Amino acid sequence: MKASGLVFRAAGSLLCRSGRLGSTAAPPTAAAACASAGGKTEQPGPDFGLLFDIDGVLVRGRTPIPAAKKAFQKLVDSKGRFVIPVVFVTNAGNCLRQKKADQLSHILGVPISQDQVMMSHSPLKMLRKYHEKCVLVSGQGPVLDIAKNLGFTKVVSIDELRESFPLLDMVDHNRRPKLPSSPIVNLPKVEAVILFGEPIRWETNLQLIIDVLLTNGNLSNTYETSHSSHLPLLACNMDLVWMAEAQAPRFGHGTFMVCLENIYKKITGRDLKYEALMGKPSELTYHYAEYLIREQAAERGWRAPIRSLYAIGDNLMTDIYGANLYNRYLEERLARKSAKALAQVVAATGAPAPVSQEVDADSGWESELASPSATSCKSILVCTGVYNPHTEVPKDASQCIKETVFHGHRDFRFDPALVEPGNVVQDVDAAVELIFKMEKFTTSV
Repeated sequence: MKASGLVFRAAGSLLCRSGRLGSTAAPPTAAAACASAGGKTEQPGPDFGLLFDIDGVLVRGRTPIPAAKKAFQKLVDSKGRFVIPVVFVTNAGNCLRQKKADQLSHILGVPISQDQVMMSHSPLKMLRKYHEKCVLVSGQGPVLDIAKNLGFTKVVSIDELRESFPLLDMVDHNRRPKLPSSPIVNLPKVEAVILFGEPIRWETNLQLIIDVLLTNGNLSNTYETSHSSHLPLLACNMDLVWMAEAQAPRFGHGTFMVCLENIYKKITGRDLKYEALMGKPSELTYHYAEYLIREQAAERGWRAPIRSLYAIGDNLMTDIYGANLYNRYLEERLARKSAKALAQVVAATGAPAPVSQEVDADSGWESELASPSATSCKSILVCTGVYNPHTEVPKDASQCIKETVFHGHRDFRFDPALVEPGNVVQDVDAAVELIFKMEKFTTSV
């Protein structure tokens, strides 16, 4: 699939040689045993985890959705501890995880830790090859603190760039410098660009990012449009739109990316290319979310391996597409494992192997990250956000391709099967009830 090859170009060279991430190859049972030795009681625990979107599922802007608090009362015991591993997977990227956890704790009435929160930029922590480079960051909120928290050591903001090169930001006449100015050369050469989320002043960010890409990171240079490549570009949050309090969806970071991509192509005649795309619907995002689910299970001393994931969202083009894409990856991975095992059995009998040798070849990012234990990722769509249940969707697949406007990112092809939810329910409380029923789970377990 086109998306997979592009999204994981950077992920294929991840270096997870140290830290907690690098140690996750140990099976959950081993981690549970360690937890038990530390005083925790080892118990089977649930073998499934829940991935919750936030905007449109739990809140609309700053307004909580009534069903959310009701749903989460069913997910904790009398001591406020979760009875199921839960991760909040949001495409937002304008704050630190702890702040988002505090907001969720207040909204849902249950204690949420930052280890349960996955922002769109969270996987950047794994892209260690960029951590020592000078990176330009675009977005809003504490972008410098976010970048440093993720491991980046040399960070430059759009505002800092604008202050050093005041003649570059010319769209807003009221912000133009009053007198001629020369560049204040006090910034190192930019070596990579990171798009955290939609900025406040789009014209300023679009102009300066294009400047950086076309001068190879040195704004004292003139444009060079003949180069076939540009600086590494990493983007988080591909949502074209998202749902706040307004009746209709609002522009998201995906809309800003559409602008950037088209401006770059109009100037150079070439496509803008990304080293990595993160946030839903990227497979890397769901792979990292599963890692967080398994960490929770290990921390609680639950020894049952996580077999099923349930992803609850309101957006067909991100939440449902992403969950289904990851489910497809898990199914294909399981098929490769089965084929490999069959080949080994056949080889032991001396008979010709009936399967391709390709089953032995794992992609680069798979070998670098901890192997998933889940075998399925089921998508559940709620009707409290972007999705409008009253919009007619063509039943015929070929007709659907022709008539459905694909709001996903340019580098993800439209596939009708990937935007088909496993289940559609009214709200998040109904989603939790459905999952309990499907898993035959009761809170007394």
